[in-house]
Amino acid sequence: MKHVYHSILFSALDRYGSLLFFLVSTGILARLLTPREFGIYSVVNAITTIVATSFQEFGGANYLIQKPSLTQQNIRTAFTIVFTMSATFTVLLFMLRDVIADFFSQPGMQVAVAISSVNFLLSPFSLTVAALLRRDLSFAVLTRCNLAGNFVTAVTSIGLAVQGYSFMAPIIGVLAGNTVIATLLIAAKRDLRMFRPSLAGYQEVLHFGTYSSSVALVNVLYSLAPQLILARVLDFSAVGLYSRATSMTQIFDRLVLQVMSPVIGPAIFAHARAGGDLKRAYLRTIELVTALQWPFLAFLALLANPIILIWLGSSWSEIVPLIRMLCVASLSLFAACLTYPTLVAVGRIKDTLRASLISLPPSLAAIFVASFFGVNAVAASALFALPLQAAVANYFVGRQIGMKPIDVFHALLKSGLVTVCSTSGAMIGLTLAKYGSVEPAAELLISSLCAAAAWVGSLILTAHPILGQIRLLLGSLRIGAERVIATR
Repeated sequence: MKHVYHSILFSALDRYGSLLFFLVSTGILARLLTPREFGIYSVVNAITTIVATSFQEFGGANYLIQKPSLTQQNIRTAFTIVFTMSATFTVLLFMLRDVIADFFSQPGMQVAVAISSVNFLLSPFSLTVAALLRRDLSFAVLTRCNLAGNFVTAVTSIGLAVQGYSFMAPIIGVLAGNTVIATLLIAAKRDLRMFRPSLAGYQEVLHFGTYSSSVALVNVLYSLAPQLILARVLDFSAVGLYSRATSMTQIFDRLVLQVMSPVIGPAIFAHARAGGDLKRAYLRTIELVTALQWPFLAFLALLANPIILIWLGSSWSEIVPLIRMLCVASLSLFAACLTYPTLVAVGRIKDTLRASLISLPPSLAAIFVASFFGVNAVAASALFALPLQAAVANYFVGRQIGMKPIDVFHALLKSGLVTVCSTSGAMIGLTLAKYGSVEPAAELLISSLCAAAAWVGSLILTAHPILGQIRLLLGSLRIGAERVIATR
Protein backbone atom coordinates (compact mmCIF):
# COMPACT_ATOMS: atom_id res chain seq x y z
CA MET A 1 0.00 0.00 0.00
CA LYS A 2 2.89 2.39 0.74
CA HIS A 3 4.24 1.70 -2.75
CA VAL A 4 0.83 2.52 -4.20
CA TYR A 5 0.61 5.77 -2.24
CA HIS A 6 4.13 6.69 -3.35
CA SER A 7 3.05 6.13 -6.95
CA ILE A 8 -0.11 8.17 -6.43
CA LEU A 9 1.96 11.06 -5.09
CA PHE A 10 4.11 11.18 -8.20
CA SER A 11 1.06 10.70 -10.39
CA ALA A 12 -0.54 13.62 -8.55
CA LEU A 13 2.53 15.77 -9.16
CA ASP A 14 2.34 14.88 -12.84
CA ARG A 15 -1.37 15.61 -13.19
CA TYR A 16 -1.43 18.74 -11.04
CA GLY A 17 1.58 20.19 -12.79
CA SER A 18 0.00 19.42 -16.14
CA LEU A 19 -3.30 20.89 -14.92
CA LEU A 20 -1.53 24.09 -13.88
CA PHE A 21 -0.04 24.44 -17.37
CA PHE A 22 -3.48 23.70 -18.85
CA LEU A 23 -5.31 26.27 -16.71
CA VAL A 24 -2.77 29.03 -17.29
CA SER A 25 -2.38 28.39 -21.02
CA THR A 26 -6.15 28.03 -21.53
CA GLY A 27 -6.84 31.26 -19.66
CA ILE A 28 -4.31 33.10 -21.84
CA LEU A 29 -5.37 31.44 -25.11
CA ALA A 30 -9.03 32.23 -24.34
CA ARG A 31 -8.07 35.90 -24.61
CA LEU A 32 -5.99 35.39 -27.77
CA LEU A 33 -8.26 33.04 -29.73
CA THR A 34 -11.97 33.43 -30.50
CA PRO A 35 -14.48 30.63 -29.80
CA ARG A 36 -14.49 29.95 -33.56
CA GLU A 37 -10.70 29.55 -33.72
CA PHE A 38 -10.73 27.30 -30.70
CA GLY A 39 -13.58 25.34 -32.28
CA ILE A 40 -11.49 24.62 -35.39
CA TYR A 41 -8.64 23.38 -33.22
CA SER A 42 -11.09 21.21 -31.24
CA VAL A 43 -12.43 19.57 -34.41
CA VAL A 44 -8.93 18.77 -35.70
CA ASN A 45 -8.00 17.42 -32.29
CA ALA A 46 -11.18 15.32 -32.21
CA ILE A 47 -10.43 13.77 -35.62
CA THR A 48 -6.83 12.89 -34.76
CA THR A 49 -7.82 11.56 -31.33
CA ILE A 50 -10.40 9.23 -32.86
CA VAL A 51 -7.90 7.96 -35.42
CA ALA A 52 -5.18 7.49 -32.79
CA THR A 53 -7.55 5.56 -30.52
CA SER A 54 -8.32 3.11 -33.32
CA PHE A 55 -4.76 1.73 -33.28
CA GLN A 56 -3.07 2.66 -30.00
CA GLU A 57 -4.75 -0.11 -28.01
CA PHE A 58 -3.23 -2.77 -30.30
CA GLY A 59 -0.24 -3.50 -28.12
CA GLY A 60 -0.71 -0.29 -26.18
CA ALA A 61 -0.57 0.50 -22.49
CA ASN A 62 -3.39 -1.77 -21.30
CA TYR A 63 -1.91 -4.84 -23.00
CA LEU A 64 1.56 -4.26 -21.57
CA ILE A 65 0.30 -3.46 -18.07
CA GLN A 66 -2.22 -6.28 -17.63
CA LYS A 67 -0.06 -9.14 -19.02
CA PRO A 68 0.99 -11.31 -16.03
CA SER A 69 4.37 -12.31 -17.47
CA LEU A 70 5.92 -9.78 -19.84
CA THR A 71 8.99 -10.61 -21.93
CA GLN A 72 11.20 -8.50 -24.17
CA GLN A 73 9.69 -10.33 -27.11
CA ASN A 74 6.17 -9.29 -26.04
CA ILE A 75 7.25 -5.67 -25.85
CA ARG A 76 8.91 -5.72 -29.26
CA THR A 77 5.88 -7.33 -30.90
CA ALA A 78 3.49 -4.86 -29.28
CA PHE A 79 5.63 -1.91 -30.40
CA THR A 80 5.94 -3.23 -33.94
CA ILE A 81 2.19 -3.60 -34.35
CA VAL A 82 1.45 -0.14 -32.93
CA PHE A 83 4.16 1.54 -35.02
CA THR A 84 3.04 -0.17 -38.24
CA MET A 85 -0.55 0.89 -37.69
CA SER A 86 0.41 4.43 -36.69
CA ALA A 87 2.53 4.88 -39.82
CA THR A 88 -0.33 3.60 -41.96
CA PHE A 89 -2.84 5.98 -40.42
CA THR A 90 -0.40 8.87 -40.73
CA VAL A 91 -0.27 8.35 -44.48
CA LEU A 92 -4.04 7.87 -44.78
CA LEU A 93 -4.88 10.99 -42.80
CA PHE A 94 -2.36 13.04 -44.76
CA MET A 95 -3.92 11.89 -48.03
CA LEU A 96 -7.44 12.73 -46.76
CA ARG A 97 -6.57 16.20 -45.47
CA ASP A 98 -8.27 17.99 -48.39
CA VAL A 99 -11.40 15.84 -48.08
CA ILE A 100 -11.67 16.67 -44.37
CA ALA A 101 -11.24 20.40 -44.97
CA ASP A 102 -13.90 20.34 -47.69
CA PHE A 103 -16.30 18.35 -45.50
CA PHE A 104 -16.17 21.03 -42.78
CA SER A 105 -15.88 23.89 -45.32
CA GLN A 106 -12.85 25.29 -43.53
CA PRO A 107 -9.85 26.48 -45.60
CA GLY A 108 -6.56 25.99 -43.80
CA MET A 109 -7.65 22.84 -42.04
CA GLN A 110 -5.54 20.79 -44.49
CA VAL A 111 -2.31 22.03 -42.93
CA ALA A 112 -3.67 21.52 -39.42
CA VAL A 113 -4.61 17.89 -40.14
CA ALA A 114 -1.26 17.20 -41.80
CA ILE A 115 0.74 18.56 -38.85
CA SER A 116 -1.44 16.77 -36.28
CA SER A 117 -0.95 13.43 -38.06
CA VAL A 118 2.79 13.59 -37.34
CA ASN A 119 1.94 12.92 -33.69
CA PHE A 120 1.02 9.36 -34.71
CA LEU A 121 4.67 8.58 -35.46
CA LEU A 122 5.73 9.70 -31.98
CA SER A 123 3.06 7.91 -29.97
CA PRO A 124 4.34 4.29 -30.34
CA PHE A 125 7.63 5.25 -28.67
CA SER A 126 6.13 7.26 -25.82
CA LEU A 127 3.24 4.83 -25.25
CA THR A 128 5.52 1.80 -24.98
CA VAL A 129 7.98 3.35 -22.54
CA ALA A 130 5.25 5.02 -20.48
CA ALA A 131 3.35 1.72 -20.17
CA LEU A 132 6.44 -0.07 -18.87
CA LEU A 133 7.05 2.67 -16.32
CA ARG A 134 3.41 2.52 -15.19
CA ARG A 135 3.57 -1.29 -14.95
CA ASP A 136 6.51 -0.97 -12.58
CA LEU A 137 4.81 1.95 -10.76
CA SER A 138 7.86 4.07 -11.68
CA PHE A 139 6.02 7.36 -11.86
CA ALA A 140 8.92 9.65 -10.95
CA VAL A 141 10.54 9.41 -14.39
CA LEU A 142 7.17 9.60 -16.12
CA THR A 143 6.31 12.74 -14.17
CA ARG A 144 9.49 14.57 -15.17
CA CYS A 145 9.01 13.77 -18.85
CA ASN A 146 5.32 14.70 -18.93
CA LEU A 147 5.80 17.99 -17.11
CA ALA A 148 8.59 19.01 -19.46
CA GLY A 149 6.45 18.19 -22.48
CA ASN A 150 3.39 20.01 -21.13
CA PHE A 151 5.49 23.07 -20.37
CA VAL A 152 6.76 23.12 -23.95
CA THR A 153 3.19 22.70 -25.25
CA ALA A 154 1.92 25.64 -23.21
CA VAL A 155 4.79 28.00 -24.04
CA THR A 156 4.78 27.14 -27.75
CA SER A 157 0.99 27.49 -28.06
CA ILE A 158 0.91 30.87 -26.32
CA GLY A 159 3.93 32.18 -28.20
CA LEU A 160 2.48 31.25 -31.59
CA ALA A 161 -0.95 32.62 -30.67
CA VAL A 162 0.63 35.97 -29.82
CA GLN A 163 2.31 35.89 -33.24
CA GLY A 164 -1.09 35.48 -34.90
CA TYR A 165 -1.00 31.78 -35.81
CA SER A 166 -4.71 31.45 -34.91
CA PHE A 167 -5.94 27.85 -34.51
CA MET A 168 -2.57 26.54 -35.68
CA ALA A 169 -0.91 27.75 -32.46
CA PRO A 170 -2.17 24.96 -30.12
CA ILE A 171 -1.81 22.35 -32.89
CA ILE A 172 1.89 23.10 -33.33
CA GLY A 173 2.24 23.41 -29.56
CA VAL A 174 0.91 19.88 -29.01
CA LEU A 175 3.33 18.47 -31.60
CA ALA A 176 6.26 20.24 -29.93
CA GLY A 177 5.27 18.92 -26.50
CA ASN A 178 4.79 15.35 -27.71
CA THR A 179 8.20 15.45 -29.39
CA VAL A 180 9.82 16.44 -26.09
CA ILE A 181 7.97 13.74 -24.15
CA ALA A 182 8.92 10.97 -26.60
CA THR A 183 12.56 12.07 -26.64
CA LEU A 184 12.87 12.24 -22.86
CA LEU A 185 11.14 8.89 -22.31
CA ILE A 186 13.41 7.11 -24.78
CA ALA A 187 16.47 8.71 -23.17
CA ALA A 188 15.25 7.71 -19.69
CA LYS A 189 14.68 4.04 -20.59
CA ARG A 190 18.01 3.68 -22.40
CA ASP A 191 16.99 0.42 -24.03
CA LEU A 192 16.49 0.67 -27.77
CA ARG A 193 16.15 -3.10 -28.15
CA MET A 194 12.43 -2.88 -27.40
CA PHE A 195 12.00 -0.97 -30.67
CA ARG A 196 13.45 -3.73 -32.85
CA PRO A 197 10.77 -5.13 -35.20
CA SER A 198 9.18 -8.45 -34.26
CA LEU A 199 5.88 -10.24 -34.92
CA ALA A 200 6.39 -13.24 -32.66
CA GLY A 201 3.15 -13.94 -30.81
CA TYR A 202 1.27 -11.25 -32.68
CA GLN A 203 -2.00 -13.22 -32.43
CA GLU A 204 -2.24 -12.58 -28.68
CA VAL A 205 -1.60 -8.86 -29.14
CA LEU A 206 -4.21 -8.56 -31.88
CA HIS A 207 -6.77 -10.58 -29.92
CA PHE A 208 -6.50 -8.31 -26.88
CA GLY A 209 -6.20 -5.20 -29.03
CA THR A 210 -9.34 -5.94 -31.01
CA TYR A 211 -11.58 -5.71 -27.96
CA SER A 212 -9.57 -3.10 -26.07
CA SER A 213 -9.31 -0.83 -29.11
CA SER A 214 -12.99 -1.26 -29.96
CA VAL A 215 -14.03 -0.23 -26.46
CA ALA A 216 -11.70 2.77 -26.47
CA LEU A 217 -12.77 3.82 -29.97
CA VAL A 218 -16.49 3.60 -29.25
CA ASN A 219 -16.12 5.68 -26.09
CA VAL A 220 -13.87 8.27 -27.72
CA LEU A 221 -16.27 8.54 -30.64
CA TYR A 222 -19.06 9.29 -28.21
CA SER A 223 -17.10 11.84 -26.19
CA LEU A 224 -15.96 13.74 -29.29
CA ALA A 225 -19.08 13.28 -31.42
CA PRO A 226 -20.77 16.46 -30.13
CA GLN A 227 -17.91 18.57 -31.45
CA LEU A 228 -17.98 16.95 -34.89
CA ILE A 229 -21.78 17.09 -35.10
CA LEU A 230 -21.92 20.72 -33.99
CA ALA A 231 -19.29 21.65 -36.57
CA ARG A 232 -21.51 20.31 -39.35
CA VAL A 233 -24.96 21.23 -38.06
CA LEU A 234 -24.17 24.59 -36.45
CA ASP A 235 -20.74 26.29 -36.61
CA PHE A 236 -17.25 26.28 -35.15
CA SER A 237 -18.20 28.86 -32.50
CA ALA A 238 -20.65 26.34 -31.03
CA VAL A 239 -17.89 23.74 -31.06
CA GLY A 240 -15.57 26.08 -29.20
CA LEU A 241 -18.19 26.84 -26.54
CA TYR A 242 -19.13 23.19 -26.00
CA SER A 243 -15.50 22.07 -25.95
CA ARG A 244 -14.60 24.66 -23.31
CA ALA A 245 -17.61 23.66 -21.20
CA THR A 246 -16.59 20.01 -21.42
CA SER A 247 -13.02 20.83 -20.40
CA MET A 248 -14.35 22.74 -17.40
CA THR A 249 -16.53 19.83 -16.33
CA GLN A 250 -13.59 17.45 -16.59
CA ILE A 251 -11.37 19.40 -14.18
CA PHE A 252 -12.19 16.91 -11.42
CA ASP A 253 -10.98 14.11 -13.68
CA ARG A 254 -7.71 15.98 -14.09
CA LEU A 255 -7.44 16.73 -10.38
CA VAL A 256 -8.31 13.31 -8.99
CA LEU A 257 -9.31 10.54 -11.40
CA GLN A 258 -6.39 11.01 -13.79
CA VAL A 259 -4.09 10.92 -10.77
CA MET A 260 -5.59 7.65 -9.62
CA SER A 261 -6.23 5.98 -12.99
CA PRO A 262 -2.59 5.17 -13.85
CA VAL A 263 -2.37 3.41 -10.49
CA ILE A 264 -5.88 1.91 -10.31
CA GLY A 265 -5.42 -0.36 -13.32
CA PRO A 266 -2.16 -2.05 -12.21
CA ALA A 267 -3.43 -2.19 -8.61
CA ILE A 268 -6.69 -3.93 -9.57
CA PHE A 269 -4.87 -6.40 -11.82
CA ALA A 270 -2.44 -7.21 -9.00
CA HIS A 271 -5.33 -7.50 -6.50
CA ALA A 272 -7.15 -9.94 -8.79
CA ARG A 273 -4.02 -12.05 -9.37
CA ALA A 274 -3.59 -12.29 -5.59
CA GLY A 275 -7.16 -13.56 -5.20
CA GLY A 276 -8.50 -10.41 -3.52
CA ASP A 277 -12.17 -9.51 -3.11
CA LEU A 278 -12.94 -7.27 -6.09
CA LYS A 279 -16.46 -6.45 -4.91
CA ARG A 280 -15.22 -5.02 -1.64
CA ALA A 281 -12.45 -3.08 -3.39
CA TYR A 282 -14.89 -1.73 -5.99
CA LEU A 283 -17.44 -0.52 -3.44
CA ARG A 284 -14.80 1.02 -1.20
CA THR A 285 -13.27 2.87 -4.14
CA ILE A 286 -16.54 4.43 -5.33
CA GLU A 287 -17.28 5.40 -1.72
CA LEU A 288 -13.98 7.28 -1.57
CA VAL A 289 -14.23 8.79 -5.06
CA THR A 290 -17.75 10.19 -4.61
CA ALA A 291 -16.79 11.93 -1.37
CA LEU A 292 -14.62 14.15 -3.57
CA GLN A 293 -16.31 14.01 -6.97
CA TRP A 294 -19.90 14.80 -6.06
CA PRO A 295 -19.19 17.86 -3.85
CA PHE A 296 -16.76 19.17 -6.47
CA LEU A 297 -19.22 18.86 -9.36
CA ALA A 298 -22.02 20.41 -7.31
CA PHE A 299 -19.77 23.31 -6.34
CA LEU A 300 -18.66 23.80 -9.95
CA ALA A 301 -22.25 23.89 -11.18
CA LEU A 302 -23.21 26.41 -8.51
CA LEU A 303 -20.20 28.73 -8.96
CA ALA A 304 -19.76 28.36 -12.72
CA ASN A 305 -20.38 32.04 -13.45
CA PRO A 306 -17.65 33.62 -11.28
CA ILE A 307 -15.21 30.86 -12.22
CA ILE A 308 -15.66 31.54 -15.95
CA LEU A 309 -15.42 35.32 -15.49
CA ILE A 310 -12.11 34.91 -13.67
CA TRP A 311 -10.61 32.15 -15.79
CA LEU A 312 -11.72 32.76 -19.37
CA GLY A 313 -13.28 36.22 -19.33
CA SER A 314 -16.73 37.60 -20.05
CA SER A 315 -16.62 36.61 -23.75
CA TRP A 316 -17.09 32.96 -22.68
CA SER A 317 -20.06 33.52 -20.33
CA GLU A 318 -22.36 31.58 -22.69
CA ILE A 319 -20.88 28.30 -21.46
CA VAL A 320 -22.18 28.73 -17.88
CA PRO A 321 -25.51 26.88 -18.47
CA LEU A 322 -23.64 24.20 -20.44
CA ILE A 323 -21.30 23.60 -17.51
CA ARG A 324 -24.19 23.28 -15.07
CA MET A 325 -26.01 20.67 -17.12
CA LEU A 326 -22.84 18.68 -17.80
CA CYS A 327 -21.88 18.73 -14.10
CA VAL A 328 -25.27 17.38 -13.02
CA ALA A 329 -25.10 14.65 -15.68
CA SER A 330 -21.53 13.73 -14.67
CA LEU A 331 -22.63 12.86 -11.13
CA SER A 332 -23.63 9.45 -12.52
CA LEU A 333 -20.09 8.64 -13.67
CA PHE A 334 -18.78 7.86 -10.20
CA ALA A 335 -17.52 4.40 -11.23
CA ALA A 336 -16.32 5.18 -14.75
CA CYS A 337 -12.63 4.78 -13.91
CA LEU A 338 -13.24 1.30 -12.46
CA THR A 339 -15.38 -0.34 -15.15
CA TYR A 340 -12.67 -1.22 -17.66
CA PRO A 341 -9.93 -2.47 -15.26
CA THR A 342 -12.44 -4.47 -13.19
CA LEU A 343 -13.90 -6.30 -16.19
CA VAL A 344 -10.44 -6.93 -17.64
CA ALA A 345 -9.24 -8.23 -14.27
CA VAL A 346 -12.01 -10.88 -14.25
CA GLY A 347 -11.29 -11.84 -17.86
CA ARG A 348 -14.41 -10.21 -19.30
CA ILE A 349 -12.98 -7.62 -21.68
CA LYS A 350 -15.77 -8.54 -24.12
CA ASP A 351 -18.28 -7.13 -21.64
CA THR A 352 -16.62 -3.72 -21.84
CA LEU A 353 -17.41 -3.65 -25.55
CA ARG A 354 -20.94 -5.00 -25.05
CA ALA A 355 -21.70 -2.30 -22.48
CA SER A 356 -20.50 0.42 -24.84
CA LEU A 357 -22.45 -0.94 -27.80
CA ILE A 358 -25.65 -1.03 -25.75
CA SER A 359 -25.50 2.45 -24.21
CA LEU A 360 -23.62 4.62 -26.69
CA PRO A 361 -25.79 4.35 -29.86
CA PRO A 362 -28.90 5.83 -28.16
CA SER A 363 -26.64 8.42 -26.54
CA LEU A 364 -25.27 9.46 -29.94
CA ALA A 365 -28.78 9.58 -31.38
CA ALA A 366 -29.84 11.93 -28.58
CA ILE A 367 -26.87 14.21 -29.29
CA PHE A 368 -27.60 14.28 -33.02
CA VAL A 369 -31.25 15.18 -32.54
CA ALA A 370 -30.37 17.79 -29.90
CA SER A 371 -27.82 19.48 -32.18
CA PHE A 372 -30.62 20.83 -34.37
CA PHE A 373 -31.93 22.75 -31.35
CA GLY A 374 -28.64 24.39 -30.39
CA VAL A 375 -25.59 23.83 -28.21
CA ASN A 376 -27.62 24.10 -24.98
CA ALA A 377 -29.80 21.19 -26.11
CA VAL A 378 -26.68 19.10 -26.80
CA ALA A 379 -25.50 19.70 -23.23
CA ALA A 380 -28.98 18.83 -21.93
CA SER A 381 -28.88 15.49 -23.78
CA ALA A 382 -26.11 14.43 -21.38
CA LEU A 383 -28.74 14.32 -18.60
CA PHE A 384 -30.12 11.25 -20.39
CA ALA A 385 -26.98 9.80 -21.96
CA LEU A 386 -24.53 9.72 -19.03
CA PRO A 387 -26.86 8.05 -16.49
CA LEU A 388 -27.76 5.45 -19.15
CA GLN A 389 -24.09 4.64 -19.77
CA ALA A 390 -23.38 4.41 -16.04
CA ALA A 391 -26.34 2.08 -15.43
CA VAL A 392 -25.34 -0.32 -18.22
CA ALA A 393 -21.69 -0.39 -17.10
CA ASN A 394 -22.63 -1.03 -13.47
CA TYR A 395 -24.91 -3.86 -14.54
CA PHE A 396 -22.10 -5.70 -16.33
CA VAL A 397 -19.63 -5.12 -13.49
CA GLY A 398 -22.14 -6.14 -10.84
CA ARG A 399 -22.90 -9.39 -12.65
CA GLN A 400 -19.24 -10.38 -12.59
CA ILE A 401 -18.30 -9.44 -9.02
CA GLY A 402 -21.62 -10.27 -7.30
CA MET A 403 -22.61 -6.66 -6.66
CA LYS A 404 -26.25 -5.60 -6.30
CA PRO A 405 -27.82 -2.12 -6.62
CA ILE A 406 -28.46 -2.04 -2.87
CA ASP A 407 -24.73 -2.52 -2.29
CA VAL A 408 -24.00 0.53 -4.44
CA PHE A 409 -26.68 2.54 -2.61
CA HIS A 410 -25.12 1.79 0.79
CA ALA A 411 -21.66 2.66 -0.55
CA LEU A 412 -22.88 6.03 -1.82
CA LEU A 413 -25.09 7.04 1.11
CA LYS A 414 -22.48 8.88 3.18
CA SER A 415 -21.07 10.64 0.14
CA GLY A 416 -24.58 11.82 -0.75
CA LEU A 417 -24.98 13.36 2.70
CA VAL A 418 -21.56 15.01 2.43
CA THR A 419 -22.51 16.47 -0.95
CA VAL A 420 -25.76 17.95 0.40
CA CYS A 421 -23.90 19.55 3.31
CA SER A 422 -21.04 20.97 1.25
CA THR A 423 -23.44 22.33 -1.38
CA SER A 424 -25.51 23.99 1.35
CA GLY A 425 -22.34 25.61 2.62
CA ALA A 426 -21.51 26.89 -0.85
CA MET A 427 -25.03 28.30 -1.22
CA ILE A 428 -24.70 30.14 2.10
CA GLY A 429 -21.42 31.64 0.93
CA LEU A 430 -22.95 32.55 -2.42
CA THR A 431 -25.88 34.26 -0.69
CA LEU A 432 -23.54 36.25 1.57
CA ALA A 433 -21.46 37.28 -1.44
CA LYS A 434 -24.55 38.36 -3.38
CA TYR A 435 -25.85 40.31 -0.39
CA GLY A 436 -22.55 42.15 -0.13
CA SER A 437 -22.33 42.80 -3.90
CA VAL A 438 -18.67 41.70 -4.01
CA GLU A 439 -16.45 41.02 -7.02
CA PRO A 440 -16.38 37.52 -8.65
CA ALA A 441 -13.05 36.65 -6.99
CA ALA A 442 -14.36 37.47 -3.51
CA GLU A 443 -17.61 35.68 -4.29
CA LEU A 444 -15.68 32.55 -5.24
CA LEU A 445 -13.42 32.79 -2.18
CA ILE A 446 -16.28 33.18 0.32
CA SER A 447 -18.27 30.33 -1.23
CA SER A 448 -15.18 28.08 -1.34
CA LEU A 449 -14.43 28.64 2.35
CA CYS A 450 -18.03 27.93 3.37
CA ALA A 451 -18.19 24.82 1.18
CA ALA A 452 -14.84 23.52 2.48
CA ALA A 453 -15.88 24.01 6.10
CA ALA A 454 -19.18 22.22 5.50
CA TRP A 455 -17.39 19.41 3.63
CA VAL A 456 -14.90 18.77 6.44
CA GLY A 457 -17.61 18.96 9.08
CA SER A 458 -19.87 16.53 7.24
CA LEU A 459 -17.01 14.06 6.78
CA ILE A 460 -16.46 14.03 10.51
CA LEU A 461 -20.18 13.80 11.36
CA THR A 462 -20.73 10.88 8.97
CA ALA A 463 -17.43 9.20 9.90
CA HIS A 464 -16.69 8.89 6.20
CA PRO A 465 -13.98 6.30 5.33
CA ILE A 466 -12.09 8.89 3.29
CA LEU A 467 -10.87 10.45 6.54
CA GLY A 468 -8.69 7.41 7.16
CA GLN A 469 -7.28 7.61 3.65
CA ILE A 470 -6.51 11.31 4.10
CA ARG A 471 -4.58 10.51 7.27
CA LEU A 472 -2.59 7.82 5.45
CA LEU A 473 -1.85 10.19 2.59
CA LEU A 474 -0.72 12.96 4.93
CA GLY A 475 1.46 10.44 6.74
CA SER A 476 3.08 9.41 3.47
CA LEU A 477 3.69 13.07 2.63
CA ARG A 478 5.28 13.66 6.03
CA ILE A 479 7.54 10.62 5.72
CA GLY A 480 8.52 11.63 2.21
CA ALA A 481 9.38 15.15 3.34
CA GLU A 482 11.46 13.82 6.25
CA ARG A 483 13.40 11.57 3.87
CA VAL A 484 14.10 14.48 1.52
CA ILE A 485 15.32 16.63 4.43
CA ALA A 486 17.46 13.78 5.76
CA THR A 487 19.27 13.35 2.45
CA ARG A 488 20.32 17.01 2.35
